[in-house]
Amino acid sequence: MKRRSGKVSVTKGRMYEIIRAPVITEKSTIISEHNQVSFKVAMDATKPEIKAAIEGLFSVKVMAVNTLRQKGKLKRFRGILGKQSDYKKAIITLADGDSIDITTGV
Repeated sequence: MKRRSGKVSVTKGRMYEIIRAPVITEKSTIISEHNQVSFKVAMDATKPEIKAAIEGLFSVKVMAVNTLRQKGKLKRFRGILGKQSDYKKAIITLADGDSIDITTGV
């Protein structure tokens, strides 16, 4: 990661490490009407890195990046107490006219 005049340059390999998977839920389909997309991202990824990765991989203009850290729930698996993994989620707001089709691969 290098900073040049406020911009962050991320290598192609790091882009694929940052963007893990799209989040496909009822809420994510609702926010897609407002030109937003949500992704699971690496826990150590910063907002400028996420923005650079999305713009580099999907060739779109990102207006804003909002992130949250989701704590894993405690669940029982066949009577044994277990914990789901923690993950970081990024909600990406795209510029008007841009869109990302998450049903196709990168």
